[in-house]
Amino acid sequence: MMTKFHRLLSMTTAMVVATASLAYAEPSAELIAAAKKEGMLTTIALPHDWCGYGEVIASFKKKYPEIQVNELNPDAGSADEVEAIKANKDNKGPQAPDVIDVGLAFGPQMKKEGLLQPYKVSTWDEIPANIKDADGHWYGDYYGVMAFLVNKDLVKTNPADWSDLLKPDYAGQVALAGDPRASNQAILSVLAAGMAGGAKPGKEAGDAGLKFFADLNKAGNFVPVIGKSGTLAQGATPIVVMWDYNALSAKDTLAGNPPVEVVVPASGVLAGVYVQGISAYAPHPNAAKLWMEHLYSDEGQNLWLKGYCHPARFNAMVKAGKVPQDLIDKLPPAAAYEKAYFPTLEEVDANKAAVTEGWDKVVGANVN
Repeated sequence: MMTKFHRLLSMTTAMVVATASLAYAEPSAELIAAAKKEGMLTTIALPHDWCGYGEVIASFKKKYPEIQVNELNPDAGSADEVEAIKANKDNKGPQAPDVIDVGLAFGPQMKKEGLLQPYKVSTWDEIPANIKDADGHWYGDYYGVMAFLVNKDLVKTNPADWSDLLKPDYAGQVALAGDPRASNQAILSVLAAGMAGGAKPGKEAGDAGLKFFADLNKAGNFVPVIGKSGTLAQGATPIVVMWDYNALSAKDTLAGNPPVEVVVPASGVLAGVYVQGISAYAPHPNAAKLWMEHLYSDEGQNLWLKGYCHPARFNAMVKAGKVPQDLIDKLPPAAAYEKAYFPTLEEVDANKAAVTEGWDKVVGANVN
């Protein structure tokens, strides 16, 4: 039986742990002071309508008005960010990015090339181990999972899983959001379909996914049109396989015309990840670290979620009750994301080779 003493000891211990955890989750006064002294943070490739970055940047400015945020080329891609760091190695002016936000495959390559410096944010332990560099050179920031965007004017019963897409109910209705011979989103859709059938991520799932889409094509369910919100609204592609954040954004854009629903399949829940890093040549390294602390704070993570991108700490924050209910209510059930699988770079590369080389031969549908 737990005595009052034991209860008190237990509560005290919990309070100490909670207090220590709270203190640990805040940037130090020394870091804040050093960042303010630098007075500037240079970002690159952060469109304000991507993952809620507009509010993320605004909230950073509000917290630290002494630090000017210098936004370079918001529409640039990951490769542009890498080149910007290389081109400005010896430049300490405003054209040198302090921080980057790039696709998963770029993180390890940039570390290998010596373009990133290590830093572990205070909430480091809640970032899943399989989406971060052990030394802190890069770490996952947000992710989406492969989902089905469904036109409810044309599809009465939602497909609950990949296998459902093969049913006669969905004849002439299923499309990918890209050409699987060139589109990363479509290539990973094939991987997810293969994983849903029980295949191991990588080449095995790529091959199994190709067979799935071959069967889908033979059944007459696959539509070889690149699906997007416009083709979905027109009825040409009533079901489109795409990242959930694109699907949820499309739902907002369509605003009920037609009504749509976003379904995370019951199996083959594949996550696609972007990563953060600090330039090895950052002119403002302390401001960069403070920016990272902001991004990985509860506030920063929830602002990404508001933009429909699942932050890296999502599962831990949901369990801790740190995600506002109104944000959760706008998303598919949180439980659907607990099964999200984060493929390794090797698995992504092996799948990509299998899909791009095998699509024409195995599936034979010319997607365009």
